[in-house]
Amino acid sequence: MKALIIGAGIGGMAAAAALKQQGIECDVFEAVKEIKPVGAAISVWPNGVKCMNHLGMGHIMDELGGPMHKMAYQDGKSGKVMTQFSLKPLIDDVGERPCPVSRAGLQSMMIDCWGRDKVQFDKRIERVTESADGVTAYFTDGSVAHGDFMIAADGARSVVRGHVLGLELERRYAGYVNWNGLVAADSSIAPIDQWTTFVGEGKRVSVMPIADQRFYFFFDVPLPVGLEENRLTLKEDLKGYFAGWAEPVQKLIDELDPETTNRIEIHDVEPFDTFVKGRVALLGDSAHSTTPDIGQGGCSAMEDAVVLGMSFAGNTTIEEALLDYQDRRHERAKDLVLKARKRCDVTHGKNMAVTQAWYDELKQEQGDKIMAGLKDTIVGGPLG
Repeated sequence: MKALIIGAGIGGMAAAAALKQQGIECDVFEAVKEIKPVGAAISVWPNGVKCMNHLGMGHIMDELGGPMHKMAYQDGKSGKVMTQFSLKPLIDDVGERPCPVSRAGLQSMMIDCWGRDKVQFDKRIERVTESADGVTAYFTDGSVAHGDFMIAADGARSVVRGHVLGLELERRYAGYVNWNGLVAADSSIAPIDQWTTFVGEGKRVSVMPIADQRFYFFFDVPLPVGLEENRLTLKEDLKGYFAGWAEPVQKLIDELDPETTNRIEIHDVEPFDTFVKGRVALLGDSAHSTTPDIGQGGCSAMEDAVVLGMSFAGNTTIEEALLDYQDRRHERAKDLVLKARKRCDVTHGKNMAVTQAWYDELKQEQGDKIMAGLKDTIVGGPLG
């Protein structure tokens, strides 16, 4: 039995690993000539770490995961701590730690685990057809590949999604722009073992520790869609958006490199229930494109892969396995997309009265409520 895996990102490589565990041969195709991830880092919460362990890639988390032992929110203007707490109770409760990691490092090591020479790069899918004996992928370079079934992990702008749904979906602008990148960890900006977030005015500035004494940083600003990007004025732009904010925020802006800082207009896709058509299944962002507001995009793709493997272990035919995968994943995936959307609106000032009420709650927070919310999301995964 052979699977065609479309996409060599986190979801695609996790799916390949899960299917390999079930003795299924996989051919992996990636659209780009080399992996250049959008986004500098990713927060892999304990549910994602458990998935990586299950898939035999837990060592990647050990190597790349940053020392995120605490969490804090601070007032953007004054810098005053609103709440600060240890994540140890959460870690003890769910049985695994969160691992913020370099996205490029994660994808590269997942590909290396599979075998870089076994991934076919520069293969952009154009269309897919199905017949009685399997599926055929047609690529823009004129090449063709045939397999018994297809797992489409081809991202938020998925080509294969149109085949599965029979229509093209529009992405929904979430209302804000995100700048992100990596800088050297600096205790004058924030403790180097803490996820620190400055909030105010519906905006957000955050630093999260990853391996090798680095911070992953991001800035969120509610803005109209379609504004021109200019790296030459990036620092000046951020200084304007965060004028009057606390000194650590100003220092972070001073230390970032505009040439390696990503600017992303954040979108999601309205959740849908159909992940499968015949012998073609969607996985990861192609099935449930989400905003990054609860840090579950990558984790959800890893969960998809784990469930995919479980479904093939528990069913006798390809069609049964893929439908079982769909049945076990679509509600969970929808829940995560909508949770992220709700958090996005609160965080980014869609209704400033609601956002201000959240700021006021943070000043009373001891960590219990936040960790309870994190736990609820984490334990909803396939591995508990």
